[in-house]
Amino acid sequence: MEPIEEVIANNLVNLRKKRGLSLDKVADLTGVSKAMLAQIEKGKSSPTVTTLWKIANGLQVSFSVFMKEAVKPQIEKININQLPPVIDNNGNYLVYSIFPYHPEKKFEIFTVDLKPGYSHISEKHLGEEYILIKSGELTIDIHGKEFVLTTNETINFSSSAEHSYINSSKELVSFYILIYYPDDIH
Repeated sequence: MEPIEEVIANNLVNLRKKRGLSLDKVADLTGVSKAMLAQIEKGKSSPTVTTLWKIANGLQVSFSVFMKEAVKPQIEKININQLPPVIDNNGNYLVYSIFPYHPEKKFEIFTVDLKPGYSHISEKHLGEEYILIKSGELTIDIHGKEFVLTTNETINFSSSAEHSYINSSKELVSFYILIYYPDDIH
């Protein structure tokens, strides 16, 4: 398994070249500086979750397109403990891509760990989110309305709504996110 920085770098370079885009154009589309994009493409910078969402939204692709490794076997067994996370909020919000987006399936699945006392504001993005709490207690603020979920509870909502994940407890909260893309994206 390649280091996550290399996987993200290769996928960003391939996507940009496939579309015939310059770094300047990608910077214009995403709001991420040309210098930062160049560092990401060289594998010298590990982008935050927020930065990857900005790039994904600007290029109109799924979040996990950047974490997808080149070759996948027909049957895939995954040990989540061996997946490299994308880290945000100084290591307090960790996202692991379990099943990256595939156009024929139209969804992607992540597991997320949010440390006690921290929150993460999610960029508006394409799709519908389905959240299932693995362990702990999570507050989700969707467009100013709060929902508290505990182990084995679930919620779904449009990802185009402003939303944030909040861990007000004293324990780690772990949850799964399935993002369904009803329209064809790249």
